[in-house]
Amino acid sequence: MTPDLTRLRNGACPCLSGDPYDQCCGRFHRSDADAPTAEQLMRSRYSAFVVLDPEYLLRTWHPSTRPDTMYLDPDMEWRRLDILGTTAGGPLDARGTVEFAAHYRHDGERGVQRELSRFVRDDKRWYYVDGDVR
Repeated sequence: MTPDLTRLRNGACPCLSGDPYDQCCGRFHRSDADAPTAEQLMRSRYSAFVVLDPEYLLRTWHPSTRPDTMYLDPDMEWRRLDILGTTAGGPLDARGTVEFAAHYRHDGERGVQRELSRFVRDDKRWYYVDGDVR
């Protein structure tokens, strides 16, 4: 499945880095590069929810906890990502956490998903393991 790039605002990356999508999370989604930190992987995964790219989400989910399939609701409108904190997760770390708040709108209602996500670095690649919804 090809990401739905019509969901982008003016070509800007949904992770709110300030960079164009193609130069930011888009390069990870296309497999042109791997996210070098847990936070960048978190941002690219959030962007994958925005552009409806379940293949990327599955590809960056650790095999020990990854589901077989994934469905993304096209009516879910992800609006903003706030990174609240990180621990470790750098280019040389083996593990890391990222706490975030993802703001959304669904069926006319606004909401926030807040999660502390755990990441592991395997063979020089970061993977999402799981998270605690707050």
